[in-house]
Amino acid sequence: MKSHALPARELPSGTAAAGPRIYPWVVFALTFALLLSDYMSRQVLNAVFPFLKAEWALSDSQLASLTSVVAMMVGLLTFPLSVLADRWGRVRSLVLMATIWSLATVLCAIAADYGQLLGARFLVGVGEAAYGSVGIAVVLSVFAPHVRATFGGAFMAGGSFGSTIGVALGGFIAVHFGWRWALAFMAVVGLVLVVLFRMVVTQRRLDQHRFEDEAAVEPGAAGGYRAPLSSLFSNASVLCAYVGSGLQMFVAAVLLAWTPSYLNRYHAMSPDAAGFVSAILVLLIGAGMIVCGVITDRVSRRRPERKWTTSIAYGAAAAVLLIIGFQLPEGVPQLVVIGCGAFFSAGASGPATAMVANLTHASVRATGFGSLTLANSLLGLAAGPFVVGLLADRLGLLGALQLAPLAYLGAIAALLIGKRRYPDARRRLAALDRSPSA
Repeated sequence: MKSHALPARELPSGTAAAGPRIYPWVVFALTFALLLSDYMSRQVLNAVFPFLKAEWALSDSQLASLTSVVAMMVGLLTFPLSVLADRWGRVRSLVLMATIWSLATVLCAIAADYGQLLGARFLVGVGEAAYGSVGIAVVLSVFAPHVRATFGGAFMAGGSFGSTIGVALGGFIAVHFGWRWALAFMAVVGLVLVVLFRMVVTQRRLDQHRFEDEAAVEPGAAGGYRAPLSSLFSNASVLCAYVGSGLQMFVAAVLLAWTPSYLNRYHAMSPDAAGFVSAILVLLIGAGMIVCGVITDRVSRRRPERKWTTSIAYGAAAAVLLIIGFQLPEGVPQLVVIGCGAFFSAGASGPATAMVANLTHASVRATGFGSLTLANSLLGLAAGPFVVGLLADRLGLLGALQLAPLAYLGAIAALLIGKRRYPDARRRLAALDRSPSA
């Protein structure tokens, strides 16, 4: 429920400022747009690999390092930078992050050789490291708890959409104007969005629209209770949310990385045709994140524990569809079944975000999302493609892809345990809020 309008410092916990609810949507739009810019700047380089290889005579390992250095920095810095954002201020942190990755993309565009480009990509990774975790914390702070899975899923889907836009648009610009202009365009988009975000999103206005426990503490403010970082790892339920989310991302990452090669080898598709079909698969994964988040919020509005149930259902559906799909003979029916499996493959992303939000104190919530991002990166985005690559060397790519969906068994087991421990975890969080130091 909304309260009567009060100064931000007088808002009682559990309320949001009265007035038009347009501003939260503006916050979501600008934060989401910056997320698109994040992934556009990250993935555009994949579209210009042929140009770099031809101009600088780079090896495949050098090209791969230009991508992996970004992922490495994101994995290493997500957690510590999320901690800093919770203390220094989330809005200021987002502006600084986006400025860093946009200026670093400018440096990529003017790099004179491989070493300079690698250094610039290192800075891109530094800027992007904690944007997802801090950005989702800002977004969820101005929306009611019963829609957290919807907005969590929609925000996470921005990575898929941004990657698709970055590769497609970057390739078009590179072909017609040169690879440097493709990078420069992404940088300009990011800088323009930074200016808009800085003009519109302020901590004071966020305070006036905060919901629920978000109103209890302002990150970076003097005084007020701040939960210890140990609270992010001290109950089994939130740990299970991290693990369950990371393992379901394992399979989604495998599909993103290996589908083009699978289509080329087993469906005899040309690289451009395989890329087109793979782009459709990426869009299905992103659409599934959004739709599954909406469904979860609808069925769990009065029963929050159902977020765990829907996550388990999405994982089970994806596992069954993908296991069947990769057993079918090559053809259109097989691709349809795999596409349906891809739709559900990351469906638990939104619910997992909502779970972490419900199980962490507002003062360390961005750090909690950083922990979730770290689990998604280590257990999913990094481990999935690598493990399948190792298996493919021994069993063939098809054999490896047939085994990959078994990772959902671990995800489902973790989510079942998390659901069982959820009531106790909520009681412990409530006790933390009522502690004398709070």
